[in-house]
Amino acid sequence: MLTQTTFQGKLSKTSDLFIPFIVAGDPTPDLTIDLALKLQEAGADILELGVPYSDPLADGPTIQRAAKRALHHGMSLTGAIELIPKMREHGLTIPVVIFTYYNPVMRLGEEKFFDLLSENGAEGVLIPDLPHEESESVRKFALSHDIEYISLVAPNSEERIQKIAEQARGFLYCVSTLGVTGGENTLSSEVVEFIGKVKQHSKVPVGVGFGISTNEDVRMIREHADGVIIGSKIIRLIESEVDALVDENSRKNALETFYRNVQDLVE
Repeated sequence: MLTQTTFQGKLSKTSDLFIPFIVAGDPTPDLTIDLALKLQEAGADILELGVPYSDPLADGPTIQRAAKRALHHGMSLTGAIELIPKMREHGLTIPVVIFTYYNPVMRLGEEKFFDLLSENGAEGVLIPDLPHEESESVRKFALSHDIEYISLVAPNSEERIQKIAEQARGFLYCVSTLGVTGGENTLSSEVVEFIGKVKQHSKVPVGVGFGISTNEDVRMIREHADGVIIGSKIIRLIESEVDALVDENSRKNALETFYRNVQDLVE
């Protein structure tokens, strides 16, 4: 019998997952903690904590703006990871996955990076610009540190889908896009087929992300996948309250507004 990982121990279910993404340090480090707790309160099952990066090639303008705000406050790879125990002290219990590009990991050193993750209680890591074929070293470090290395798979992965899915740990991040037909959001038959193929080979929950911004999107994804991953929309909900969030006099109300907006998105 396989030993249960820390990630699995903190994951209360393996279907109907809500996996939000926020950027560490946005709009401030302390507010990142408050926002993480509100996301947990709104039903988040896993938190993706993004490390701000000055050259985020895979990120759209919304997440780039969040990274800029975080970098303005001096947030770094180390600083992002060190937010995790502070979140735990305030009551965060769900698994935390650090989302970072490979360059900061390489600069820090892979072994030191995983030592830091382990020391601060991270349960997972996701490195979007590290191809699966070049991830063996990182996956070995993750395994030895009881940290789940989260893999990504896209429709254009083609013959690599089976290999990536079979080796996936924690959950599998399925990169997809939502098409628009007749004014109503819909998943194309090709994407539905792609999700089905991934689920056929994956032993872990399959979460779908990219372009999910409405409650209708969330409901459609839930019909076909085990989880919904929401990034830019969550960041936009933060942006809409950013002035009120940084003002101590209005912060409490702004956090409640953020919480209600997230609930409306995912319920």
